[in-house]
Amino acid sequence: MRKVILSNSVTLDGFFEGPNKELDWHIVDGEIKEYAIDLLSKVDALLFGRVTYQLMADYWPAAATNPSTPKSDLEIADKMNNLPKIVFSKTLQEVKWNNSRLVKENILEEISKMKQQSGKDMVIFGSGSIVSTFMQFGLIDEYRIILNPVVLGNGKPLFKGINEKQNLKLLKTKVLGSGVVILNYQPKGKEEKK
Repeated sequence: MRKVILSNSVTLDGFFEGPNKELDWHIVDGEIKEYAIDLLSKVDALLFGRVTYQLMADYWPAAATNPSTPKSDLEIADKMNNLPKIVFSKTLQEVKWNNSRLVKENILEEISKMKQQSGKDMVIFGSGSIVSTFMQFGLIDEYRIILNPVVLGNGKPLFKGINEKQNLKLLKTKVLGSGVVILNYQPKGKEEKK
């Protein structure tokens, strides 16, 4: 069975973006890029909400053709631009980024069906409202929290609107030279995919 993996950067105080949607606190160095390339090579679908999809669709196609884009970013751009993308939005009318498909209704049914299909795992980047919805439906099989050594004091929490306790089991940690810590968790009660 395919897994749904959440991979998201957060601050020490739990925010995934600042109060004005700023992301300038993200540490993006060689180790983070290696992590991204490794993760993208192990998935075959990207899952987005509307806002993150639009940000990514504005950035990655342009990065792929910009001569000043670093080589490590070109490898990420290639994967981001070519992997299938599922966009969950009730307001978008169409999605134009390469290999994108729009889902307006029945998130639980759609993801449950996709999990049963053959293939690699799926990953959610950003997309706070989708994270909360997936979490409430029990659709997230692994949480990869990229903990940045910064406190914002204010911003948008990653797990907004979660009203019930979610028990997680720590699978592994990786400490990077920058002070970033990647924490891998799975919901208690779910067996780790071998």
